[in-house]
Amino acid sequence: MDPLLLAALLLGVAAVVAIILWTRLDAFVGLLAGALVTGSVAGMAPADLLETVTSGFGGTLAGIGIVIGLGVMIGKVLEESGGADALAKMFVRMAGKGREDAAMTATGAVVSVPVFCDSGFVILHPLARSLARRYGRPLVGLSLALAGGLAITHHLVPPTPGPLAAVGLLGADLGTVIVAALAMAVVLMPVVVVYSRVMGPRLEPHLDPALVGEREAVHAGAASGDGAGAGVPGTAVGDDVPEELRGADGRDISKEPPDPPVSALLAMVPLLLPLVLIIGNTVSGAAAEGSAVASFFAFAGEPAIALLVGLVAAVYLLPRKGTPRSTVVGWLTTAAASAGMIVFVTGAGGAFGEVLRASGVGDALAEAVAGWPVPLMLVPFLIATFVRLAQGSGTVAIITAATLTAPLVQSSGLDPAVAVLAACSGSMVFSYVSDSYFWVVTRFTGLSGTAAMKMWSGMTTVLWLASLPLLGVAALVLG
Repeated sequence: MDPLLLAALLLGVAAVVAIILWTRLDAFVGLLAGALVTGSVAGMAPADLLETVTSGFGGTLAGIGIVIGLGVMIGKVLEESGGADALAKMFVRMAGKGREDAAMTATGAVVSVPVFCDSGFVILHPLARSLARRYGRPLVGLSLALAGGLAITHHLVPPTPGPLAAVGLLGADLGTVIVAALAMAVVLMPVVVVYSRVMGPRLEPHLDPALVGEREAVHAGAASGDGAGAGVPGTAVGDDVPEELRGADGRDISKEPPDPPVSALLAMVPLLLPLVLIIGNTVSGAAAEGSAVASFFAFAGEPAIALLVGLVAAVYLLPRKGTPRSTVVGWLTTAAASAGMIVFVTGAGGAFGEVLRASGVGDALAEAVAGWPVPLMLVPFLIATFVRLAQGSGTVAIITAATLTAPLVQSSGLDPAVAVLAACSGSMVFSYVSDSYFWVVTRFTGLSGTAAMKMWSGMTTVLWLASLPLLGVAALVLG
């Protein structure tokens, strides 16, 4: 590889990582700065460089920006309407007593497709706490199961923003990625359950009393308006509570959180509709090209249209009757604000990728990587791994890996869907203190220090390792 182009690449990536880690600026500015550094060092004229950055940013958002915004809006309606809680209760009933951890994993995996995993954990953790109290199960184990289920689909399955951005950056077929990612998620879910059953009882004695007290205060305060906080651990139980209403620890279990105002079946509709339409587009295009059915799905299964249909379904099916229009509009406005930075980061990743292509760095990198003694599918996996370890964000790791490997995908014949799955899998490695989700999971559970690392950093690393053989299978099937 030309030393100048290699220097351009290394300095550009170093600029991204340095800005994210050591300044008050975020990934959006870091990726733009990386693009400018790479183009300048590679010898691009300033006017050409600026035009390339602009076209790369706009071109990327033209295909993916609307989809990200709609996906986040669906998640917000699901969260605010009680749909996420309804899904959780449904899975617990389906799993049955003794399999509460499997139910929490399945719940997390479904809810995290449209809802950010941080929000999903905060919403559903009271249910894990309630199950731990009622059935005498380790709270750490149920918390791990919930957090792991949320993390799997958050990192793997569109329309979660990271995987969705990678689909756009690498030019993969969205329906193919969804089907393959769901298959990987189903296989990884038992890994989460086993890890939670092994580590939960071992870490339960290490619960930090100060954090447990803080957590209970948060939940009690949040539930004080509807009585859902009654019976939480640490609450005194009077002598008038019958024995059959006492949990394994002797506390009152009669006052569970009220049932959500929406049914689980209705909550599933905004999730399933877009997935069915998108997958239908992929299947009909391959099996019935030119038919009326294929034409219908070619329109309705376009990601922006499919998610728009899902959003309309969510808005009109999930809020309880009589919810003011201003309330629902407020939810959507909040969702749009939270989606804004992810859209910007995705666009900046597209700008960086366009600079890599226009400057010749991408082609040179592809030629150099082709000679590495590793399978091509491991290149995005390893890049995402290193970026995740360097700066903590799984979404940024996915976008960076997709950006840097886009030229490789175009020139080497590596299947774009496999490259997306590899980047997403690599981003799961070793969540630790630089990852906001690490703090959400460990503080709400009540662990700190080494125990917190064993709980969550260990879980994510095990999932990272378990995804490697699945990537090999995906490469054989899709390649």
